[in-house]
Amino acid sequence: MITFNNKQRSHQIEIMDDLDFQGEEMKNVLNDLKNVNRWLGGNNITIDGIEKLLNGYSKNSLITILDLGCGDGELLRKCADYGKNNNYNFECIGIDFNENILEFAKKKSFNYPNIKFKKIDVFLEEELLPNCDIAICTLFLHHFSSEKIETLLKIILEKSKKGLIINDLQRSLTAFKLFKFVSQMFLKTKTAQHDGLVSIARGFKKDELENISKKIPNQKSKIQWRWAFRYQWILKKNI
Repeated sequence: MITFNNKQRSHQIEIMDDLDFQGEEMKNVLNDLKNVNRWLGGNNITIDGIEKLLNGYSKNSLITILDLGCGDGELLRKCADYGKNNNYNFECIGIDFNENILEFAKKKSFNYPNIKFKKIDVFLEEELLPNCDIAICTLFLHHFSSEKIETLLKIILEKSKKGLIINDLQRSLTAFKLFKFVSQMFLKTKTAQHDGLVSIARGFKKDELENISKKIPNQKSKIQWRWAFRYQWILKKNI
């Protein structure tokens, strides 16, 4: 039974957080999630944030985009397409800890020579995280406690030159009820239906993000609500 609490974030676990998650079910779930993002325009929130942080970069510069919790690389492929269409020289690096998902990501990104993937535990292998110009976290932070998020953001900002873009879920009872209704009609996998609800229950209120932001040094935050029940949180590094 998946429960929702308006006052605090859920501690329930998503099925996809199991590192043994693989095979056809994994591919089908990733496809479900891709379709949800496409319908709701979720990835556009991250691309919009990248546009804002690109201000000041020369078109001739090599710009490294680091995606934490990259999944099957769908967002990095959109970043690569955006860079190509706007004459930016992007190098895109995806980080994930599920080797099964990364192998799938590599196959799907075969035609993108400027995308590569690395298996890294962001908490235990901090020294392996590559430096970047802009880091992105899309639907990633809600997997962790507020304490771990604070630790992770400090690590990522140390690694980035310009800043970090976060695109994550608002914890909203309306969103929870809507997803429960819509997912039964449009999502093919029970796992995606389950994990979607858990994700919303693990999502954030704006004041929770603001409280975390106050503990992160050397940055200026801007948090905006975006459709559909998302927050775009840009942490611009103080240079």
